[in-house]
Amino acid sequence: MDNYILLIVIALIYILMVGYVGYIAWKRTKSADDYMVAGRETHPFIMALSYGATFISTAAIVGFGGTAGIYGMGLLWLTVLNILVGIFIAFVLFGKRTRKIGHNLNALTFPEFLSRRFDSKFIQYFSGAVIFLGMPLYASVVLIGMARFVETTIGINYSIALIAMAVIVAVYVIFGGIRGVMYTDALQGTIMFIGMVILLGAVYWITGGITTGNQALTNLIHQVPANATATAAATGFTGWTSMPAFGSPFWWTLVSTLILGVGIGVLSQPQLVVRFMTVRSNRELNRAVLIGGIFIFVMTGTAFVVGALSNVYFFDTVGKLAMQVAGGNADKIIPVFISSAMPVWFAYLFMITLLSAAMSTLSAQFHVQGTALGRDIYETVTGTKGKSSVLVARAGITIAVIIAVILGFILPDNIIAVGTAMWFSITAAAFLSMYVFALFWKRSTKAGVISGLVIGTLISIFWLVFEYKKSAAALGICQALTGNPVLIATNPWPTVDSIVIALPIAFVITVVVSLLTKPQPKEQLDKIFKGI
Repeated sequence: MDNYILLIVIALIYILMVGYVGYIAWKRTKSADDYMVAGRETHPFIMALSYGATFISTAAIVGFGGTAGIYGMGLLWLTVLNILVGIFIAFVLFGKRTRKIGHNLNALTFPEFLSRRFDSKFIQYFSGAVIFLGMPLYASVVLIGMARFVETTIGINYSIALIAMAVIVAVYVIFGGIRGVMYTDALQGTIMFIGMVILLGAVYWITGGITTGNQALTNLIHQVPANATATAAATGFTGWTSMPAFGSPFWWTLVSTLILGVGIGVLSQPQLVVRFMTVRSNRELNRAVLIGGIFIFVMTGTAFVVGALSNVYFFDTVGKLAMQVAGGNADKIIPVFISSAMPVWFAYLFMITLLSAAMSTLSAQFHVQGTALGRDIYETVTGTKGKSSVLVARAGITIAVIIAVILGFILPDNIIAVGTAMWFSITAAAFLSMYVFALFWKRSTKAGVISGLVIGTLISIFWLVFEYKKSAAALGICQALTGNPVLIATNPWPTVDSIVIALPIAFVITVVVSLLTKPQPKEQLDKIFKGI
């Protein structure tokens, strides 16, 4: 009973804090600019924490943390890429130009930014459709991560946890807009940071310290049962603290899907790009780099280290590896570790950490899906502007929540990390080449970027449906049409992520078609790049 009283007290304090911040945001949201880009006056601390909290979700902590329980410390290369690409390159190179060009074009959403840069309504509603139809996959795996933790830690039914989480987030996003999202993100990011620092210290204390814990993980390969060792060796596994054999199926999954798919795909995330357009000047972006870098380092580094070291804890206590203890579902490794290795009070506090991670990411996802429907599709197609588009955006958020909840019930086990990587790969193939050329290549043309957008999207979806084994097998479309789980069964193709195939093709097509078509007028480009 005492434990439940503690849980109720912690939950109530958290809900009151989030509710108060959401109320302040609602009071300050008076226009479409406020709802879409927070009036372009966001403080760098809030922007950096909002960006980081949106980037790091339960998908990263629970999904990728659990995946580290399978792939080991090699996943830490994703942390390196997240900081280098997701923070430094994103803020310093992409963010500054995005902020200035977005201001020059008075763009309020990522698709609108791309649309006005190339003077194409097609780009806006096609991009909006990709976001609105594709992002529910990402939102659903974030919901799953939170629901699995609540189910494992405090015994609440998975279905109830899934629905309750979605409803709570939907309420403050619908009414608070981007201000509600970013203000609560800053609060939740602070809670997440503190929780993960405590967890990192705890896991090394439990495993005997940094040197002892890491060495125990290195030695663990010799204690894996012989049949499991043989299977792992055949797929390229070489140890928990070393990279898999180059070119092996294990290596391709780790590098192409988990490291490159998310590490590169972060640049094209609509919910992150829009944050660059919420600050007043480049100074705010410069000041946000250090805050964002430290935040990402602690959040992802801790999740991956804890996931990998959970193998040491479980082997020492029950003689099994983490994946065995979790019943073959990597999505349960972190929840089971927290509930088994940590005291009850920390499990409750960490639940608030995960709740913060889930809410910060889900709020941004639902907000960007709503604006994609209201601003990018509805306004573009009908020509209607004003309050009606905000109403449609709020309706879009409601629809997005319902879709995400439905997917949360039907998606298979071990889906969190894979689902996240799939969405990042799709956005990279669809948007990244267009986004890069929009910022850095004046010679790029409307025809060129539309070609890259459409072909990149189609190739990415085709590869995920018919060739990438994890997604193709889960969907079952290739099996139904051809009688085989994938079109090409020869290694390494079933383990090669779509980003490796679709993104280079999209880049090449964009360049070739741009060089063959007429460039934009000079006066138009001068207006777009004014001040850069």
